[in-house]
Amino acid sequence: MIIDHPLLGPRDVAEFIYLGDAALIDRPDWQAEDAADAFYEYGYLRGNIAGPMQELWYHEQGDRSWLVVTRDTVTHEITDVKMARDVARARGRSK
Repeated sequence: MIIDHPLLGPRDVAEFIYLGDAALIDRPDWQAEDAADAFYEYGYLRGNIAGPMQELWYHEQGDRSWLVVTRDTVTHEITDVKMARDVARARGRSK
């Protein structure tokens, strides 16, 4: 599988480490009243999607950047690759 890195171009998947669902970017507010329940869901509950899914990938053997890769979990076709920092900022994260 080839991941088309936004800065470095096409790279073999062997250069990357898969983390999981890109929903991990949306970390819960630790000060919220329901923080314990929110962190339980954040840490332990994951969907098992058959189809397009946004995933976090770390470019370990390259520039050490984090990417959000939209990949079909059935066919492994990659339809989009973005820098994770840009996705986080678009979702309202400042850091």
